Amino acid sequence: MEPEDVLSWFLGADLLGAATLVIEPSWSPREREAVLDDARPDVVVTGRPRSIADSVPRAGDENTPFYLPTTSGSSGGPKVLLRTRASWTRSFAALGRFADDGPVLVPGPLSSSLFLFGALHALWAGHELRLAPRWRPETACGDATAVHLVPAMLARLLAVLERRPELRDVCALRTVVCGGAHVGTALRDRFSRVLPDAELIEYYGSAEHSLIAIRRRGDAGLRVVPGVETELRDGVLWVRSPLSFTGYLRSGRLDPAPEWSTVDDLVRWDDSGALEVIGRAGAVVSSGGKLVAAEEVESVLRGVRGVVDVLVTGTPHPTLGALVTAIVEGSPRLSDLRAAARAGLEPGKRPRRWLMTDSLPRTASGKVRRPG
Repeated sequence: MEPEDVLSWFLGADLLGAATLVIEPSWSPREREAVLDDARPDVVVTGRPRSIADSVPRAGDENTPFYLPTTSGSSGGPKVLLRTRASWTRSFAALGRFADDGPVLVPGPLSSSLFLFGALHALWAGHELRLAPRWRPETACGDATAVHLVPAMLARLLAVLERRPELRDVCALRTVVCGGAHVGTALRDRFSRVLPDAELIEYYGSAEHSLIAIRRRGDAGLRVVPGVETELRDGVLWVRSPLSFTGYLRSGRLDPAPEWSTVDDLVRWDDSGALEVIGRAGAVVSSGGKLVAAEEVESVLRGVRGVVDVLVTGTPHPTLGALVTAIVEGSPRLSDLRAAARAGLEPGKRPRRWLMTDSLPRTASGKVRRPG
């Protein structure tokens, strides 16, 4: 099904007051069966929808369930969530409208809540929407003035523009919205060098909580969205928010979300009061008695010229337990990678083993799929 058809079905269902789950085509039969068993949909649709008249009244109110997102599955099987209209319309307002009113490119499957959010935000803001089912960095070098990406996609875009300056000269981008993972100082600096006239808007959130914090041009770091409450418990972030999900669907029944919830992200606050995201608690390498957050290492290495993306994991070692191992997609110089690690990481966090690859495994949203 084409992205335009998916979006039409979604908006048509919302008019009827129905919540929609968008199936991810890359799910295995087992994953698809498990998701449908949890969601227990009343209707399954395929193919092109008929047009819907603008005069059709919208059923329900802001508390009406309208979306059944699934977790990305980057570290496990997808789970089905329930979201209300208000939780997303408030999220649109929190992100706000872009300074430039040109076309917005959303280059990813609408089965990913990140890209669906980008598409619906563009419609909410009154921007012209450009949908693409997959990411080709060259497609961003046209007349689109804004684009929604994950950090791996941003790194690929910057790598292409570094290699092909003629594309950079015709690139109309003035706003790049990046979510799904921590951007990191190195990648942000790389962005500023390659696209000095564009603004990078980084947001931190999850399928469960929508937007938690946003960093705009001029901000020293991620700032918590007004109205969102946060607590730090043993280094793990807990959230209470009007933008949060209603609960999980399990075997067709709603398991309500608790007042405070977490996705097990490790964070800290810097001296300016900005939120620093270290990474998911489960993505940790135990090496020589030190716990190393994989995403912290990845965010440092992702800013190196020639890097498309990085996966940090542990490989067995007879005395240290595991070696911090960086699997790098792209064609950077090893000396540059090591220099970045020395500059941005304390000795115990630096990779001891380096592997190069042409392609890392990914989820549908473009994030690297972690083992296990």
